[in-house]
Amino acid sequence: MSKVITPREEDYSQWYNDIVRKAQLADHSAVRGCMVIKPHGFGIWERMQRQLDDMFKETGHVNAYFPLFIPKSFLSKEAEHVEGFAKECAVVTHHRLMNDPNGNGVVVDPSAKLEEELIVRPTSETIIWNTYKDWIDSYRDLPILVNQWANVVRWELRTRLFLRTAEFLWQEGHTAHATSQEAEEETTRMLDVYATFAEEYMAMPVIKGVKTASERFAGAIDTYTIEALMQDGKALQSGTSHFLGQNFAKAFDVTFSNKENEREHVWATSWGVSTRLMGGLIMTHSDDQGLIIPPRLAPTQVVIVPIPKPNDEINAEAKKLLAELKEAGVRVSYDDDDRKRPGFKFAEHELKGIPVRLGLGKRDLEKGVIEVARRDEKTKESVPREGIATYVKNLLEEIQDNLLAKAKAHRAAHTTKVDSYDEFKKVLDEKGGFVLAHWDGSPETEQQIKEETKATIRCVPLDNPQEDGVDMISGKPSKERVLFARAY
Repeated sequence: MSKVITPREEDYSQWYNDIVRKAQLADHSAVRGCMVIKPHGFGIWERMQRQLDDMFKETGHVNAYFPLFIPKSFLSKEAEHVEGFAKECAVVTHHRLMNDPNGNGVVVDPSAKLEEELIVRPTSETIIWNTYKDWIDSYRDLPILVNQWANVVRWELRTRLFLRTAEFLWQEGHTAHATSQEAEEETTRMLDVYATFAEEYMAMPVIKGVKTASERFAGAIDTYTIEALMQDGKALQSGTSHFLGQNFAKAFDVTFSNKENEREHVWATSWGVSTRLMGGLIMTHSDDQGLIIPPRLAPTQVVIVPIPKPNDEINAEAKKLLAELKEAGVRVSYDDDDRKRPGFKFAEHELKGIPVRLGLGKRDLEKGVIEVARRDEKTKESVPREGIATYVKNLLEEIQDNLLAKAKAHRAAHTTKVDSYDEFKKVLDEKGGFVLAHWDGSPETEQQIKEETKATIRCVPLDNPQEDGVDMISGKPSKERVLFARAY
């Protein structure tokens, strides 16, 4: 089964594609640039979604839903916003089809042209702030803490399953506040939520930071980000939180009466993560045998496999074991398909990344033990049948912690400080990973580095120590290092 996966060292891009397809996560659709998320892949996304949704609600947010279609005039109201998304927008121009008079199926009815074109949602700031105008009149109406789970369309020319598709799933939070301070606190609060989720549930360590002006979200005052490092040494922007100031409130004339009964514009934030996180999970943990899923996000945490095949005795024991594990809160299944040999099942479940496999064989049952195999280390051992549920619960937590520790060790080994441009380029070409270097703060230097090396400033880390130095190109003074990397 492992032979279906191209080794990482041979072709990392193909390795990634093989895992997405062979582990039954997603597939290409009939629509160019779009994907079909298969049940196993959607099961992982559901676990992500449920956990994030709980975390959003714990911080006071509620869910709502806004239209898929946005009037073109709405995008024109915030200049930076429309400029940032104009080239990626899908546009609806007609509302009806008709039978082709020549008998060639259906064609667009030319008489059904819309008076105003509609944009298929690339992001929802404009239509949400047009709605907030009707919701907000007084400081008593604030804050509004709303999240939306939805799909969006950004007409990408070069696509990769999960990482960059024309349509993808995401959540987008959109909040309204009475003061700048409240909005800025919200922005960093949600960044912390994303970072906690990434590390505690995805076992994917991230660096929190602020984007440079050239990398900000279109229409934002500040964009905060979490950046993760993949196994091939490239960075993945894994979530963003934006302080929008009063830009959208002014564009849509959203004002409120403050406590002094004076009218002022509302302060705004937006924040989101998407199915791109699935790509991050794959590239952070998986190996040449297939997918590895952190136990907290695995739809099935444990699979029970009969050896050599199911019979009445093994089925009866499996039924008891299923009940014990489910009572202990473990997501478990029993693979009693008698058409497949155990070796095939082992490889199949390994490929799909199920964290723990339990082998039930007649001899082991007679000895009072169960064979336990863990996916992360590819090891197995015989464990006493008595107390197996507690053992498995503890093992799942051990695997979760181990995956995070391994990912942190990889990041540490591939994070390098440099002081010269030659060293900078050498590290990128030979080692990859995160590179910490001084930057003079100018967009000209940032652009030169991007053009010459394809590396971008991923962020200015929030916990950055102050450190005097000089820019490696201009020689101008710098007070701190910023995080560079080539990225997805």
